Amino acid sequence: MFGRIMMALFIGAAICFFGVPVLFILALNGDVHFIGLIIAAMLSVWLLYIFSDIELYKKPKGKKIAAGIIGLCMVTGASFSIPHFYKQSFAEVDGEVDLQEYEPFTGSDKLAQSDSPSSFEIENDLPKLDGATALYPLYAAFTEAVYPRDSYPVYDPEFSNVISTTTPEAYDRLLAGETDIIFAAGPSSGHLKKAEHLGIELKMTPIGREAFVFFVNSKNPVNGLKSEEVKGIYSGKVTNWSEIGGKNDEIRAFQRPVDSGSQTTFLKFMENIPVQEPETEEMASGMGGIISEVASYRNYKNAIGYTFRFFAVDMVQNDKIKLLAIDGVEPTIETIRSDEYPLSSEFYAVTAGSYNPNIEAFIDWIISEEGQELVERTGFVPIE
Repeated sequence: MFGRIMMALFIGAAICFFGVPVLFILALNGDVHFIGLIIAAMLSVWLLYIFSDIELYKKPKGKKIAAGIIGLCMVTGASFSIPHFYKQSFAEVDGEVDLQEYEPFTGSDKLAQSDSPSSFEIENDLPKLDGATALYPLYAAFTEAVYPRDSYPVYDPEFSNVISTTTPEAYDRLLAGETDIIFAAGPSSGHLKKAEHLGIELKMTPIGREAFVFFVNSKNPVNGLKSEEVKGIYSGKVTNWSEIGGKNDEIRAFQRPVDSGSQTTFLKFMENIPVQEPETEEMASGMGGIISEVASYRNYKNAIGYTFRFFAVDMVQNDKIKLLAIDGVEPTIETIRSDEYPLSSEFYAVTAGSYNPNIEAFIDWIISEEGQELVERTGFVPIE
């Protein structure tokens, strides 16, 4: 008996010796949904040995009892993973796209081009560019038109003069003097306060117009909402689609991270109406811990989210979502141009007092007829 106990303890220790590092790696990589399943598998192996060496297992129904206990253990462990895989089955609409497909001077057919060479070129003292994900195809087209032919890796701020780090980080880098021009929506209140604290004046030059859009699952029967209905959803006053012409289903309203371009535009749309707390999800931090972040949009049948039209229509190209008409107007190039769509807004080339000698001339070219042609050919609406 003593020998069997010692052997069981030895096998349990061996399982832990090999299993614990696996659990640590899973936690470090953020795959926490697998931990319950792995623990259940480790426990099942140990129980299998225990049951094989006791009298109960040797009785007629012993094997069934043992299988039932082990099965229950595995089902319990799997229950921690199933919700994750259920969530993963729904497309993440507002996730990142591969911007390498838009890099200048790579022969990309996704970049807009003019019919004739640019009348303005920069050979030296290249301004460092950064900006929003949705605007990278535009300023990459500017780059290809006026910068010298070279490599400009979009994800390499140490080497490249033309990158995209997303709106919040681009503003941070601009205020830190790490870049010369960023292309983005207007700054958040947080970035405005930071600029004021640093004694920096942000100069925003409008270079085009875009539509801020709300979208839902393509099977949602709701095709449009009034502005007040959208505000009701995000303030928590409207909680069920049946209240606004849809099915009897609770509304799942997704938001974007603080200081992102779409979140800043969203908060301006909401005006002074308090916004309900966003849906969050647990993520792994760089140190292997768990932090809570704003949940990425998952295309559940009852979900609603928001972004900019070009990003949704031209970059993500997801046919599982549909853009909502707002106040009876569809978000199209035509309604943005005519200003009929109520959530049309300008986007900017933003500077913060850089001494680069080519900034002013470059921005003048962007708002010239040549630059505005690229704005339109990319898929945005030029400024008047």
